[in-house]
Amino acid sequence: MLAGAGRLGLPRGGHLCWLLCAFTLKLCEAEAPVREEKLSVSTSTAPCWLVEEFVVTEECTPCSNFQIKTTPECGSTGYVEKITCSSSKRNEFRSCRSALMERRLFWKFEGTVVGVALLFACLVILRQRQLDRKALEKVRKQIESI
Repeated sequence: MLAGAGRLGLPRGGHLCWLLCAFTLKLCEAEAPVREEKLSVSTSTAPCWLVEEFVVTEECTPCSNFQIKTTPECGSTGYVEKITCSSSKRNEFRSCRSALMERRLFWKFEGTVVGVALLFACLVILRQRQLDRKALEKVRKQIESI
């Protein structure tokens, strides 16, 4: 049973809480797509960086419009780094997460948390004022009845 559901004057807050949780999760999910890597890939089709040593030749950079359309590695994060495998000497692209993107996502998450905290702080203050008014009204009625 939800807290306060049986008492008069208290709204059921479960729906609001679930709505805010779902909204926060959707906001974070839309901004931080999770890349799923297949670990059970055969070595013949696996990228060289999974099976051998490699050197990063170009740091993590945003994908160009052309790369987004042609390079599948750009699809998950929108950032890519160029690597050279040591044994096979192949140049390949690998999806990566940039520090700038991570910083932006962090501050967006922090802003969401602060916003939700302020919202609930306001709800607590309003509820406390309502309860204080009810208590004062009860005391006033008891004094009048004497």
